[in-house]
Amino acid sequence: MGVRVSVCIPLYQKVDHIGRTIDSVLAQTLTDFELVVLDNASTDGSGEVVAAYTDPRIRLVRNETTVPMTENFNLAVGLARAPLVKLLNADDLIEPDALERQVAVMEADPGVTVVSCRHHVVDDDDRIVARDRALRTADLVGRQDRAAVVRRVVRHGGNPVGVPGNMLFRRQAFDAVGGFPEGEPFAIDVALAVLLTDQGAFHGIPETLARFRLAAGSSSSAARGRNLRAQRDFVRGLRGRHADVLRRRDVIQGRVRYPLTWLRHHVIMSASTDPGSATHRLSALLLRGSGRRADRPVMTSA
Repeated sequence: MGVRVSVCIPLYQKVDHIGRTIDSVLAQTLTDFELVVLDNASTDGSGEVVAAYTDPRIRLVRNETTVPMTENFNLAVGLARAPLVKLLNADDLIEPDALERQVAVMEADPGVTVVSCRHHVVDDDDRIVARDRALRTADLVGRQDRAAVVRRVVRHGGNPVGVPGNMLFRRQAFDAVGGFPEGEPFAIDVALAVLLTDQGAFHGIPETLARFRLAAGSSSSAARGRNLRAQRDFVRGLRGRHADVLRRRDVIQGRVRYPLTWLRHHVIMSASTDPGSATHRLSALLLRGSGRRADRPVMTSA
């Protein structure tokens, strides 16, 4: 029999983080998985870090030349051998029970095509700068259909469903929708989640099982305006493509909410690039979820 789940990591120039990412996968309580790393022709030694691991579940593949990010994401999933897939960014982390919790949902309900969870946002040193992001409303928790997901995304104005590392999806459904859509890369996570609801249900787990890194100097932190514009444009496109399920109040609420979405995004991004700044302290006040200090280290490095 084959493995139950494939964790796919598209890797490019993450020598400082890839070890921690791999360690978080190897620490899973569910051990029946493969870990596929697709090195997008990195030149910083990232591939060598992966090659040093001896765990037989790890498979390292290397592109001969660097390809665009979305293409590399799709190529990474294409290497998966399991029916369930998690695509994990090369600097993100998952909690030890992430696979166990998410695989259990998928195996219990064949009608679910994608399951997501909440995530903490962490900086280069694994300090939390924003806590328990995504799935923050009841209409994304539990089993939800396409209408519920589309309505929430439009009302939110950004990405309320989670980043790639939050999600586990069925390979068959991924192939049926054509994989991650080409175009603006900063919206491909929420775009894929919506596409997958054309094939089945969405299921939201209201616990934090992943950690999304905003590294200083990364493409994520250097392209704040582009990221927000991509999300806004994606939401506008949803209004046209899913007019059959949207209500006028969904659109109005999304337009009214957009300044708050922009502010929250700006605060998180700024805090991640300068943990000692006043903005970081402000983020601890605005985004505190449980009372723990926002700058407390939460995971040791490899």
